[in-house]
Amino acid sequence: QVQLVESGGGLVQAGGSLRLSCAASGSIFSINTMGWYRQAPGKQRELVAAITNSGSTNYADAVKGRFTISRANAKNTVYLQMNSLKPEDTAVYYCNANLHDLLTLRYDTYWGQGTQVTVSS
Repeated sequence: QVQLVESGGGLVQAGGSLRLSCAASGSIFSINTMGWYRQAPGKQRELVAAITNSGSTNYADAVKGRFTISRANAKNTVYLQMNSLKPEDTAVYYCNANLHDLLTLRYDTYWGQGTQVTVSS
């Protein structure tokens, strides 16, 4: 089985920073894209940032220039450095990974349980 475990959420004042981490473990052969999504109350889940196994990145317009996604392939871990946080960044942040599962022998997308980020004004 595959597990994605996030950490690093919390409460921060506007203008502050947080760093989220997400570690994938279990029956993993290889990981393609890893990403971060967020869901605010009453809104749909949206992509924040994604990174391929070769390091190509993609960001939502709302976070460009403030957030940085990175990954440590040897650790099956993805990070999200969030700077200049705004109250509108408040949401539950989820990581996901598209990976080759050794048990199912196919590529599937897995999700973490989510971590709360709250930015106070």
